[in-house]
Amino acid sequence: MKITDLSVTLFKWEGIPTINYSPLSGKIGGESDLGLVTISTDEGVEGHAFLGSSSQPASLDANSLIKFVKPVLMGENPLNRERLWQNMNMVIRKSGIRVIGACDVALWDICGKIANMPIHQMLGSYRSEVRAYASSTVHQDPEVYANEAASMKSDGWTAYKIHPPTNPALDIECCRQIREAVGDDHTLMLDSTWAYDYPSAVRVGRAIQEMNYYWYEDPLADDDLYNYTKLRQQLHIPLMATEYSPGGFTAYAP
Repeated sequence: MKITDLSVTLFKWEGIPTINYSPLSGKIGGESDLGLVTISTDEGVEGHAFLGSSSQPASLDANSLIKFVKPVLMGENPLNRERLWQNMNMVIRKSGIRVIGACDVALWDICGKIANMPIHQMLGSYRSEVRAYASSTVHQDPEVYANEAASMKSDGWTAYKIHPPTNPALDIECCRQIREAVGDDHTLMLDSTWAYDYPSAVRVGRAIQEMNYYWYEDPLADDDLYNYTKLRQQLHIPLMATEYSPGGFTAYAP
């Protein structure tokens, strides 16, 4: 089996609600475009994956996918996923991780269709269900967060994640009012969107772990591994972090 073509079909996405994910991201909404990535083979099996989001239109990545990644995949066996991923990673500076991720998903889609199995079984199924949580946009008023969290809880959500204003003192107050609004037994998480320096990260982390928050996400810049190591030593709350660190897991190698 060989890959014979790779294409991207763009679809206009309109009417996206305007939100503010973080103070640094600006307002997101209005319109964007999504891309459907298709990898075709000489045996008629096709793999598909989505590219793009409300904040990152697929049109930003479509050209680099065709120009830099398509030549890497053409004529190759789509079942050699690991080797193809390594080859695609060689052009990551030109193509970007979003493009490689979409192609990797499409290659897995081909594999699943050939095996007539869902991908979760091929990866080794464990859970029969996955817990979902509600997630906030950025507000400036602690009371708005508290009311939103209480409303989400009444709607049946069992957990709520906060994207705070990223002012440490205000963030702590937001977290405090949210905890009071939903009670001690409701699961809460804080996603600080890479906003703090080390002293602020320690300050906020100590405050929310005393409030029994479930996890503390992205308090520092992604590549600040030195201070993440120090932060881990100062806190017992689980840290969810460095999702965009250069080199991925290799950045943690001793």
